[in-house]
Amino acid sequence: MEPDDNVCLCFRVSLRKLVNFMDRTRPTVPSQLSECLGAGTGCQWCVPFLRKIHQEWSDGKRPDLPVAPEEYAARRARYRATGERG
Repeated sequence: MEPDDNVCLCFRVSLRKLVNFMDRTRPTVPSQLSECLGAGTGCQWCVPFLRKIHQEWSDGKRPDLPVAPEEYAARRARYRATGERG
């Protein structure tokens, strides 16, 4: 995933916005990422990804999601249709 690709598709919150938010505010728990334009508060699809991004950032790594934006969106569409992650 590129920095300008959206992690939270409901509120169009990009990976870049999340990283800048974390660099600026130093959240101690992943749930604080919801303060970044409401990330994770819509359909909830991105919550596990927000946790991963926060963990990588906390470990001093540059957060990344190794998935193409198209695949990410398709998986979310399946989640919204069925309620199952996968």
